[in-house]
Amino acid sequence: MIKSFLFLAFAVLVSGCGGSRAFYMLTADGPSPSGGGRGIGVGPVVLAEYVDRPNLVLQDGANTLAVAEDHRWAGDLSASISRVTATNLGRRLGTGNVRVYPWPRDEEIGYQVTLDIRQFHGGADGYAVIEAGWRAYSLPDRRLKISRTFVDREPLEGDGYQALVAAESRLLSRMADSIAAGLK
Repeated sequence: MIKSFLFLAFAVLVSGCGGSRAFYMLTADGPSPSGGGRGIGVGPVVLAEYVDRPNLVLQDGANTLAVAEDHRWAGDLSASISRVTATNLGRRLGTGNVRVYPWPRDEEIGYQVTLDIRQFHGGADGYAVIEAGWRAYSLPDRRLKISRTFVDREPLEGDGYQALVAAESRLLSRMADSIAAGLK
């Protein structure tokens, strides 16, 4: 685990030395089931300001962060979190009727899940961390059904940024488990 962090710290330091850029994407557990089912919408997703950037972020001390200049998200991070969470929820709830915010009409959606991502980064201890507040609303009446905070950490299974993004994807998968349990 220390080895993983040392690699990440070294990579952050040398990333400003003219390396080529690498792009990363979060992944869902697999595709949503095809066809209809209960409509689930995910979004909007609000990101803590320190992760609302194109770069991967690492916490390298109690109160310090490192930004990986040459290691970036392949797209908008909040949109990626919405997409992965929606797909994972579709799998958990057995519905292919999943949408990401914004969707055309609330009448097509039974529940809306909003996310407030407070922490989402790699750490000096060789773990990825997440802290996310989530709320589920019934639609179209917009009544709050449930509100929870999900906090978890996942060990990096190897060195490098790919291992970090894979761990963050696994955290989003477990968050979907928590949300799906709340919606049942």
